Amino acid sequence: MADDVLLNKAASIERCVARAREEYDKHPATFTENQTRQDAAILNLQRACEASIDAGNRLIRLHRLGLPQSAREVFDILAREGLIDASLATSMKQMTGFRNVAVHDYQAVQIPIVIAIIEKHTGDLLDYASRLIELA
Repeated sequence: MADDVLLNKAASIERCVARAREEYDKHPATFTENQTRQDAAILNLQRACEASIDAGNRLIRLHRLGLPQSAREVFDILAREGLIDASLATSMKQMTGFRNVAVHDYQAVQIPIVIAIIEKHTGDLLDYASRLIELA
């Protein structure tokens, strides 16, 4: 039977990625000037990252793989155990780093980095969500 928690986390990741992309895609040329859209995109990226970490912790508990000491270690454990690819784990650890900056030091969030994540790395979040669905 599929794990509803993992399925809900995957759906949340997909929804948050769609919202972040939507805010950016409204008009990419003005994204750097519109703090409301920036905040919406950052918040949704942060939520997607948090859902990813939560889902990873769920997988670790379900498979009895130990107790990660940090959010980044969640993805190391998943990769070590073959639940996700090493390259995806690396991408997810980078997303965790972005999330940490967004949560703990908001002033340091640089909009060009947010744009790069939306344009080039949200696909990694969607790949992770797809993998969660496979594992659920």
